[in-house]
Amino acid sequence: MILSEIWIYPVKSLAGIRLTEAQVEEKGLQYDRRWMIVDENGRFLTQREFSKMAMLEVAVLENGLSISSRLESGNNILVPFKPVSSNSVSVTVWDDEVEALTVSDEVDKWLSEQLEREVKLVIMPESTQRKADPKYAKNNENVSFADGFPFLMISQASLDNLNERLELPIVMQRFRPNFVVTGTNPHAEDDWKSIQIGGLFFDIVKPCARCILTTIDPETAEKGKEPLKTLATYRRVGNKILFGQNVVTKQNGLIKQGDPISLVE
Repeated sequence: MILSEIWIYPVKSLAGIRLTEAQVEEKGLQYDRRWMIVDENGRFLTQREFSKMAMLEVAVLENGLSISSRLESGNNILVPFKPVSSNSVSVTVWDDEVEALTVSDEVDKWLSEQLEREVKLVIMPESTQRKADPKYAKNNENVSFADGFPFLMISQASLDNLNERLELPIVMQRFRPNFVVTGTNPHAEDDWKSIQIGGLFFDIVKPCARCILTTIDPETAEKGKEPLKTLATYRRVGNKILFGQNVVTKQNGLIKQGDPISLVE
């Protein structure tokens, strides 16, 4: 088994970035979902309500993030790594309320124009602790602004199996994984408890329940019924549709595309 793809999503719900190597941290991969767009009440915004967020691309530069509009060539803004406005604000992501820092009035203005509503960009400082669900966490792990857990893993065979059932195949980005694994049977990851990627150990803690975000085409921001309609025919457990696995670790280190993956349990 091989780690075939590595993805990060620096700003929650904006477009992802494929990497050839990444630094593993307890909260997730370096830069992954450390920034988040919030409304005037500090509540998080995602493609679930604003599918046009899919049209904002992100790049990691030496001095910060670049966010650019896929709809308008040359329309971009720099998000400095070190916040300029740096006001402490309380923000909400799902049921969690955590402390974050504002980043830049200029960035807020640009994002508000793109999304056509008043928004702010916030960053999670290292000092903020947001705990993964204690029912599933192994060692009281912290998580970034990701939905619930620091890492998400999916096997390529699981997507291939889904695409065989769909009229129009879809891309892996629909599911926003961090790790894509090749060399398995479809949904082999359902049965794993712990794995080693390169020199680092990870625990698989919980299947990922999927939502309507997967029905938004990451290239066009158009909404449809797939893949949830088809997944519901064979991946429904109770009232949830499961695809991919949530993962945690207490280790730090470098992983690379092409790293071997082995089962520990």
